Amino acid sequence: MGEIKLGVTLPYDHTTLDPRALRDFVQAVEGLGWGFLAVPDHILAVDMSLRGTGIASSQRMGFRDPFVTLGYIAACTSRIELATAVLVLPQRQTALVAKQSAEVDVLSGGRLRLGIGVGWNAQEFAQLEQSFHDRGARMEEQVQVLQALWTQETVTFHGRWHHITEAGINPLPTQRPIPLWMGGSAEAALRRTGRLANAWLPEEPPGDALRTMMERLRGYSIDAGRGPASVDVYGRLSLRSGAPADWAKTAGEWQTIGATGVMVTTSGVACATIADHLDLLRRFKDALPA
Repeated sequence: MGEIKLGVTLPYDHTTLDPRALRDFVQAVEGLGWGFLAVPDHILAVDMSLRGTGIASSQRMGFRDPFVTLGYIAACTSRIELATAVLVLPQRQTALVAKQSAEVDVLSGGRLRLGIGVGWNAQEFAQLEQSFHDRGARMEEQVQVLQALWTQETVTFHGRWHHITEAGINPLPTQRPIPLWMGGSAEAALRRTGRLANAWLPEEPPGDALRTMMERLRGYSIDAGRGPASVDVYGRLSLRSGAPADWAKTAGEWQTIGATGVMVTTSGVACATIADHLDLLRRFKDALPA
């Protein structure tokens, strides 16, 4: 499909919990020519149905640890780019994330893209004993710390939440720094992405509202002294509903609106095996124009 890059979100159901099934899935995805593979993230599975929020439970979803899983996938593949989409960064200790992501980048030969976001689940933050209310500001400082630890052998950094004196990680990542992708569609997220990120993962579907958000994102990027095209856009496309012709139409809309790539998910579909997921991905690709 033209120049747009196509990626796959690792299914967060039971089908890839077996390590052999996971290996077979990622090797098949790479063999089918997909450009990147993204691993979603939740540390705790909170049963939101018991809390009167109206939000579906995540308790039965198979969210794997992103760094352990990507380290395994790195050993099973050789070309496909690897990503987190998205890691809830403010729930984690920053130096540890720097270390873990650097290890994955080294093990994969420089194929990691670290997708990060502020998160949405206040209950998960509370049970991890992390503040929910200042998570955006903390993540901005975390990005500064990550980029310092990824690019300098010895770091001295003193901020509001982080204090490092003459310390660093070893080995450093292959990419210095590792590319950062950011999720979120709030105005604060757009400003943050325009200043700090290499790519944006919008939640909005293609359309006029998204065009407006992309213009604001470009403006924030220019205000930060970066070029208007310095932030790539990766759209999301679910195969939960519709027919292959509908999926191809949506992918074309992402391309028309100027997206760099599209991240396709088969999660939420009644797939019993990885073969079912792969069949959906093949049907999607077969429906695309040559």
